[in-house]
Amino acid sequence: MPKVSVIIPAYNAMNYLSETLDSVLKQTFADFEVLIINDGSSDGIVQWFSGLGEKRVQLISQENQRIAAARNTGISHAKGEYIAFLDADDLWEPTKLEKQVRFLEEHPSVGIVHTWTRLIDQKSQPTGRILTSPAEGNPWLHLIQRNTIMTSSVMLRCVCLQTVGGLNQDLHYCEDSDLWIRLAASYTFGIVKEPLTSYRLHPGTLSTNCPEVLQSFRILIERAFESVPTELLYLRNRAYGHQILYLAWRSLNNRDYKQAIHYRDLALAYYPQIIFSWKCLRLSLAIATLQWLKPDGYSRVLALIYTLRRRTSSSITS
Repeated sequence: MPKVSVIIPAYNAMNYLSETLDSVLKQTFADFEVLIINDGSSDGIVQWFSGLGEKRVQLISQENQRIAAARNTGISHAKGEYIAFLDADDLWEPTKLEKQVRFLEEHPSVGIVHTWTRLIDQKSQPTGRILTSPAEGNPWLHLIQRNTIMTSSVMLRCVCLQTVGGLNQDLHYCEDSDLWIRLAASYTFGIVKEPLTSYRLHPGTLSTNCPEVLQSFRILIERAFESVPTELLYLRNRAYGHQILYLAWRSLNNRDYKQAIHYRDLALAYYPQIIFSWKCLRLSLAIATLQWLKPDGYSRVLALIYTLRRRTSSSITS
């Protein structure tokens, strides 16, 4: 049996899937299987797989049921002691699996371990920004307010999913957040504090459908706070503020500054203190830049910022 089962849901993902799989096959830890779940794609994935010739990789095809169901299909077929999630457009550093397996082996009380995440653009170039997360130990209080765990960075023990169940297929978005919250109620979290995962920013990102994402956020938050002690109910509005501010950023990613303003103001209505956060201040500056320079000019400013970040990061590293 393989030590690790890597689950990659794929829906019309051939623009990036080959590069994503290549980042798995280049891992320094080799005791794994890869389960690619073809969720009703129409982009030639079956023909691509037929010419792959890699024994560790399986393709499992099903009718389109969306990402939570695709991941659950992968979980049901997984043979590994550990499960690692990877989206079809994200990438791994070569030592990711090795370092996470070692972490779980050395910390038997930890149920789930994730990593820091590097943001990359459509051409796999780093934007110069790295997402860190404080979600370790017992992060339940943190996770009911905001999700700072990137799905592609996660490895967990298969037994954990047998205990809490798989992903909630009623949620079309933020089903990963729901799973982390349920896991945090029963298991300890760990972090490998290195950017071993790369998250790709591109127009095809699932979370660009902001109104539908908001509906899933509402379901998630209300469920999470159903059994919260009375003294913690004040965190509910804070959770809405953080989640809706995320939608403002996604709107900005779609170059829709009017929608970004709408979601920023809605976040402030729920949690006024968020206006003092660096994330909100940076958002307001970005909105103003998009209004002033229009989409083309805003994109050029972003490209310049990414270049400066990369150069600064290179200088620090060297």
